[in-house]
Amino acid sequence: MNSAKYRRILLKVSGEMLAGEQGYGIQPSVLEGLASEIASVVALDIEVAVVIGGGNIFRGIAASATGMERASADYMGMLATVLNALALQNALERAGVMTRVQSAIEMRQLAEGYIRRRAIRHLEKKRVVIFAGGTGNPYFSTDTAAALRAMEIGAQVIMKGTKVDGIYDADPVKNPTAKKYRDISFLAILNQNLKVMDATAISLCMDNNLPLIVFNLKESGNFKRVATGEPIGTLVTGGSQ
Repeated sequence: MNSAKYRRILLKVSGEMLAGEQGYGIQPSVLEGLASEIASVVALDIEVAVVIGGGNIFRGIAASATGMERASADYMGMLATVLNALALQNALERAGVMTRVQSAIEMRQLAEGYIRRRAIRHLEKKRVVIFAGGTGNPYFSTDTAAALRAMEIGAQVIMKGTKVDGIYDADPVKNPTAKKYRDISFLAILNQNLKVMDATAISLCMDNNLPLIVFNLKESGNFKRVATGEPIGTLVTGGSQ
């Protein structure tokens, strides 16, 4: 099956994923693999936007836990997302995909400022838009930025690429008997306190009826499979479950 199920997708990628086996920074092979995954979906005539985290370089919430002022720590984390966005842009353009980076924090020499209508226009021209700088505000995660941007650009779904193949009732790495959900409701995630996205992002998706698919982005070809409608990972909707 190769026909696209979705017309416009927002892909959320954690910064930690870019670190690969190194555990920090950007591993070139992981970056090239991610660019290849995105290019394969763009080739299906699907419009793709990306929100990328910064945890491989700096985690604001972790720094604030050690005594740094939370707002300053969060701004530093936002700057880390810009580094990752520029790296991904470079890898995508080497793979022949036209891109634009839009930052919620203005830095004209590096990226466009975030303008919703301009972002939509880029997507219509089949450019991948990478949203950097989170929401531009401290106290909000890149998960929340992903939910916000997805709604603003009219994405039909958020696809969260992770290191595991969906949502489990416990950590599958620590608990081999953990049960995987094929589908689950946003309310169940909040009630069970499952660490999928933070509560603000989950609530935004729930209130605006925006579906979320959590899948394993490390496995080659998975992004294309999810984009063409294969039942991979876990689908989260506003259902009554």
